[in-house]
Amino acid sequence: MRSSIGEQIRIYFGKCYRIFLNENGWKAFISSGIITFLISCVTGANMFKTYRDTRNGAFALVCACIWIGIFNSIQSVCKERDIIKREHRSGMSVFAYVSAHAVFELIQCLIEAAIVTAITIIFNNSTVPSKGVLLPVAIELTVSFFIIIFCSDMLGLMVSCIVKTPQTAMTVMPFVLILQLILSGMIFELNGFTKKLSYLMVSKWGLNAICITSNLNGMAGAPKNSDFDFEAANLLKMWGFPILFAVCYVIIGTIFLSFVDRDKR
Repeated sequence: MRSSIGEQIRIYFGKCYRIFLNENGWKAFISSGIITFLISCVTGANMFKTYRDTRNGAFALVCACIWIGIFNSIQSVCKERDIIKREHRSGMSVFAYVSAHAVFELIQCLIEAAIVTAITIIFNNSTVPSKGVLLPVAIELTVSFFIIIFCSDMLGLMVSCIVKTPQTAMTVMPFVLILQLILSGMIFELNGFTKKLSYLMVSKWGLNAICITSNLNGMAGAPKNSDFDFEAANLLKMWGFPILFAVCYVIIGTIFLSFVDRDKR
């Protein structure tokens, strides 16, 4: 008798946990801490205090979160493709398999976001804003970091569902990262097609969210940017789009992985 979707999600969630333990997945938490520590060392004492330093620091943190998220999952599915193909023919639900990964990595991303927030606040304790738009600053930053990491994680999961080998996944990964960085709107002024394309980048929404919590528009010398308006509705919009992207990535990844039986190898 075939197991229900819920039972399969539970089984594959347990498998994700065992793989995490056996492959020392906890090292990802140490990596997250080291990356944030290094960024905090170079952003200087004016993070959350002056416009330029805050925007540069926010961009660096967004880049780190995207890196952390993508590396969580970029090889997690493709390395098991032969096993998935065999189990799919035996009745495995691809939806359950991908969902189990998404739920497990959601928990992992939350822990990583908490680490990034803790180190950021420790290093910038004297300059962190006294209040956020909706919630205490620590919570708002944690939510923003979590959404960036999780959305990037789901992007990596989608790529891992589409490609057939870990080698291909690692070849594609730099292009995904570069797109996120150059289309964030931080490095280059975007116009026309590139500006429209930037709305599909988690980097753009994540950078805006951190700048809103930092009240970037309220800093001396800041050119007023409506994307950074210190308003609850604005922050919720910056959180909402990456969440929508993450859902789309899971759906797309599930669709592509459902054709695993067509693999020639």
